Amino acid sequence: MGELIQIVDSLENKVSKLLHRLEVLQKTNKELKNELTDLKADQENADKTVSEWEEKYNSLKLANSVLGSNTNKTEAKLKINTLIRELDHCIAQLSE
Repeated sequence: MGELIQIVDSLENKVSKLLHRLEVLQKTNKELKNELTDLKADQENADKTVSEWEEKYNSLKLANSVLGSNTNKTEAKLKINTLIRELDHCIAQLSE
C-alpha cells in the first residue's frame, strides 16, 4: 500500500512539474510571438522606407538627366518615351 502511495505521489509531482513547464513554455511562446509581430512591423517599415528612398533616387536621377547630365540621357529619353506612350494610350481610350 505504501508503494502505491509513493507511485501516486511521484505521478502527482511529475504532473505538477509538467504543468509548470507547460505554463513557462506558453509564456515564452507568447513573448516570442509578440517579438515576431514587432519585428515584422519593423521590417515592413524598413521596406517602405527603402522603397520611398529608391523612388526619390530614381526621380532625382531622372531630373539630373533632364537637366543635362550626360550620364543618364538615354535613360531619360526612354522614360520620356514610355510616358508619352502611356499618355497616347490613355488618350486613345478616352477617344473610344
